[in-house]
Amino acid sequence: MTSTGIRPPVAHHHPRTGALRARPHLPAPAPGWSIDADVVVVGSGVAGLTAALRCEAAGLRTVVVTKARLDDGSTRWAQGGIAAALGEGDTPEQHQDDTLVAGAGLCDEEAVRLLVTEGPDAVRRLIATGAHFDESEEGGLELTREGGHHRRRIAHAGGDATGAEISRALVEAVRARGVRTVENALVLDLLTDADGRTAGVTLHVMGEGQHDGVGAVHAPAVVLATGGMGQVFSATTNPSVSTGDGVALALRAGAEVSDLEFVQFHPTVLFLGADAEGQQPLVSEAVRGEGAHLVDADGTRFMVGQHELAELAPRDIVAKGIMRRMQEQGAEHMYLDARHFGAHMWEHRFPTILAACRAHGLDPVTEPIPVAPAAHYASGGVRTDSHGRTTVPGLYACGEVACTGVHGANRLASNSLLEGLVYAERIVADIAAAHAENGLHARVPQPVPHAEQPAHPLLAPEIRFAIQRTMTEGAGVLRSEASLATAAAALDRLHAQARDALAENGKTAEPGVDTWETTNLLCVARVLVAAARLREETRGCHWREDRAERDDTAWRRHIVVRLNPDRTLAVHTTDTADFPPTRQHQQEQ
Repeated sequence: MTSTGIRPPVAHHHPRTGALRARPHLPAPAPGWSIDADVVVVGSGVAGLTAALRCEAAGLRTVVVTKARLDDGSTRWAQGGIAAALGEGDTPEQHQDDTLVAGAGLCDEEAVRLLVTEGPDAVRRLIATGAHFDESEEGGLELTREGGHHRRRIAHAGGDATGAEISRALVEAVRARGVRTVENALVLDLLTDADGRTAGVTLHVMGEGQHDGVGAVHAPAVVLATGGMGQVFSATTNPSVSTGDGVALALRAGAEVSDLEFVQFHPTVLFLGADAEGQQPLVSEAVRGEGAHLVDADGTRFMVGQHELAELAPRDIVAKGIMRRMQEQGAEHMYLDARHFGAHMWEHRFPTILAACRAHGLDPVTEPIPVAPAAHYASGGVRTDSHGRTTVPGLYACGEVACTGVHGANRLASNSLLEGLVYAERIVADIAAAHAENGLHARVPQPVPHAEQPAHPLLAPEIRFAIQRTMTEGAGVLRSEASLATAAAALDRLHAQARDALAENGKTAEPGVDTWETTNLLCVARVLVAAARLREETRGCHWREDRAERDDTAWRRHIVVRLNPDRTLAVHTTDTADFPPTRQHQQEQ
């Protein structure tokens, strides 16, 4: 295969045994250029840019790699805001209580404690960086409520354009401080040295510029901040770049992922038709926080009586309430009624949502908004400890790509931006401490030679739509053993076809962005479905119709998945709801 320019998988030493083994890697041309750095940050949302700014401030040579433009990730689409105990009478303990309830018994309590106690100061540092949040007439932060919160603790900007403002401030700061960036670059695989430690990443830059084609960034620390994987479903609030690249990279590198079955479906996404695909407009939970009502076609408020917070119950409960009503009435959607807001409130508090609705021929000032749940946020991801360290030495993860234990089985509204801030800062503190101990720039990582092994099979771009339809039908809001078994069989067929074609005649799809993304989507889809089949209960945003009850005795624990070198899945459960230490942490004890 080497004569064709396709890169075989890299050989890794297993950290525990020292035995040389081959890890699956994406087929790609050999790197034609390289950059040396202390840290490479992959992703440019709130988590990635916060990490980059803190690394630069610590004197670390930092390179930011991002799939599109710096401001083109999921952060810019965040409408509601960022949650922190910043209001009068509010406390981190109250924020912790709400987070634990939303997480349905699977939050790691220490991870939550760190989030809520370090969160307020992290938000203040974000403001000092240049982010402007909406203020009250008295001059303090104007705070609102969202689902699952018992207090007003959501800071917002531009009414409903919080993510866009945070992204603007961080991008401006990164550019002003001269942090090196590589835009329009899809990360491919992790590089490791002879000891199995991180040695950088390979990446492909799309388009002409200072760098083009496949290259490498050599660094002893890699921070994954690649966002989510919403594009694994047909309809999602996620942008087109959210194809699970970070989770797939980590799996191929041998890292553990956890809780991938817990995909949060946002209850109120603008319904554009049963056949609508791709990114769908979000109708922020803050609209309900300001008093909008969920109603059916007859105008009945169906969430009243289902939960003490009615429309402001945690997202999994609201999504289930909407789906149940849709099933009862044979309807494709429900409605969000905020006509009582009036034109002035819509124009000043929710201008982004107002514009999106009107762009699709709807006017929320005069008519209810048709809404239905759509894939929104991955509560699971690459398993980390409290310093963002994964089970691969030198590989860190933060933001939506990570599973820190904060979100449990269902993320509390507006905790995501806060998690990105807090854990990015914790990661940088750990990297800076390691560099201080070892001496800055002391270690130039040397990736191990490529192993002569068959390349990872690539999938044709059109298979992407088959994956999305399979996932939506079999592993969407409503799941069962039958639907998940059907999905697993369909995904296994796609995997086997690509594997067999490569084994029999050496054929695989042509390396390129579309085929790499499709291959990543199949990888994360297989893990998600495997975990969802194993968890035989309903908990948080994992809703099994055939296992309708929560089972704390058997399932108050996490499902952990690792990809074997032969691309089979190794699945196990933890003993408790607490995360076990990562291997790096164990070695320090």
